[in-house]
Amino acid sequence: MDVWTDPRRRRWIGWAVLAASFVVFSFHRVSTSVIADELMRAFDTTGTELGVLHSSLFYIYALLQVPAGVLADRLGTRRIATAGTLLMGVGVLGFAASDGYLVAFLARATIGLGGSVIYISALRYCANWYRADEFATMTGITSAMPGIGGILATTPLAVAVAELGWRATLGAVGVVGLLAGLGIYVGVRDTPGDAGLPAIEGVDPPSETSFRAAATNARLVLGDPTTWVLGVVFLAFVGTTFTVLGIWGVPFLVDRYGITVRRASTYVLVGNLGFLFGPPAMGRLSDRLGVRAPIVAAASVCFAAGYGFVAVVGRPPLLLVGALLFAVTFVGGAGFITFTLVKERHPAAASGSATGAVNSLGFAGVAALPVVMGWLLDAFWTGEVVDGARVYTALGYRAAFAVAAAMGLVALAGSTWYWWAADGTD
Repeated sequence: MDVWTDPRRRRWIGWAVLAASFVVFSFHRVSTSVIADELMRAFDTTGTELGVLHSSLFYIYALLQVPAGVLADRLGTRRIATAGTLLMGVGVLGFAASDGYLVAFLARATIGLGGSVIYISALRYCANWYRADEFATMTGITSAMPGIGGILATTPLAVAVAELGWRATLGAVGVVGLLAGLGIYVGVRDTPGDAGLPAIEGVDPPSETSFRAAATNARLVLGDPTTWVLGVVFLAFVGTTFTVLGIWGVPFLVDRYGITVRRASTYVLVGNLGFLFGPPAMGRLSDRLGVRAPIVAAASVCFAAGYGFVAVVGRPPLLLVGALLFAVTFVGGAGFITFTLVKERHPAAASGSATGAVNSLGFAGVAALPVVMGWLLDAFWTGEVVDGARVYTALGYRAAFAVAAAMGLVALAGSTWYWWAADGTD
């Protein structure tokens, strides 16, 4: 059997094009860090305003995760992932051409609107094409794709922006997004049966779900207090990671160490490597050991300790900063185990709604934390400006990293509660 007729091989084609779309979207989620100064100059923003602009993508993304889960359960991966990816590409082109703050805000919101369905659709695809004992591993691998997008949004983006400018660079990425949407339409089928292939042994894709049933599933998921606790745990991990890597990591290194944006982006790239390897490693460890919540709790301690060290020391040796960024994002990959935990608590037909609810709560943190940290940096700003961009103080960055450390403690509290109260065996 060749790759098109063997369902165990064919499933990787569909996953690959979905993953490519997720990489493109993930690039936009963290690209602000490298072009922060460019955006401050282009739109004459404060740190708080830049945080709001950066988060405009996440406001609508967070709000739509539960509806995205319902759509994934009802309509399947192929249709909504294709439409979402194409819309994302249109939003990127609009952002690249924007001539004012409001237009830029709306364009990034459009990116978030299109991208809101991609990850949940990919997880729904995995639920239909992979066995239950493969799901945590596939969730981890899929969740690692932001690491690749993050890597592309660091040094490669810095080099491209230096040569072509930020508008031309993002415009080119927008075209890539449109091509990814076409790739999903051609390469993805919702189930092996939709591809004219036999079912994969051990995989029982749920039957088509009506909107009424999907809405009922969503109410069931949202009525479970455990969903909210797991969502807060995910919020603590992913909100912090995308805030540090996505917007304030490069400015921190430039302001506190006096290095160039290109060199600073290399250290953030190292952090994204942790995001690339952490989620699949944690997912695989969870599947092999058969435990989930204890791994999340242990990772929370390491996460809080890493960011707490930066907050206390203020200006650690530069090489140590790179190592810490890698370490905290690597262990932060345990946050994605929450998707497996919530999926295992609900029927297969509700998998899209369950993972969408947790993802929604998580990205509420991604929307809020950049603004919180930007406000803290503005609060301690002394008025120094270099080439039209604000230069923030040591005290401001310490306060921002203290928030990051506190989020690790929030994750610890939530994962410990789940471990002992919700499911003492897990």
